[in-house]
Amino acid sequence: MEKDLRSLRQFLEAIHPVSDELWQDLQACWQPVVFKRKTILTAAGETERYLYFVTEGIQRAFYLGPDDRREATVIFTYPPSFSGVADSFLTQTPSTFYLETLTASRLLRIGHDSYQELLVKHPAFKDLTFHFMAQVIKGILVRQAEIQCFTAEEKFRSFLTRSPHMLNLVPHKYLASYLSIDPSTFSRLLATAKL
Repeated sequence: MEKDLRSLRQFLEAIHPVSDELWQDLQACWQPVVFKRKTILTAAGETERYLYFVTEGIQRAFYLGPDDRREATVIFTYPPSFSGVADSFLTQTPSTFYLETLTASRLLRIGHDSYQELLVKHPAFKDLTFHFMAQVIKGILVRQAEIQCFTAEEKFRSFLTRSPHMLNLVPHKYLASYLSIDPSTFSRLLATAKL
């Protein structure tokens, strides 16, 4: 667990400075958990109780359409990054998304009550959360622009630039869904790509 906590602190320090005083309280709130592949951590309709920090494995959040047949992968998480259904966690309202492990996963997690206590006790934790959320919003807006404005090939190339390692780790149907590309188009683009 010490290695995982060091990874968490390094990740946080890259966003905003973390004092030793804040770190002492922060590290005490995280618990290690392990899940098998294809485990649903949060289901639509449930309220997200945890924020996760990924130390091993890949997870995805997805939306299941009203007919329960069509799904859209909205995000992948992998080390080192946070995971969880953020809107449900922050608002403590039922999730509209599912969160599942795609591979066996080792995570650290913090409960909502502990998270709230840290926000009250440490103004610096509020600053850290603000800086992280600003980065998340920036990323969401860039991704939304790509989905709406890029051609299938441009989306595919952009993804290859950002996360080429995912091609060998995640089923291609999920990658196609994430990119909002038809699976047959994804296969064609993959066949012509110079990797």
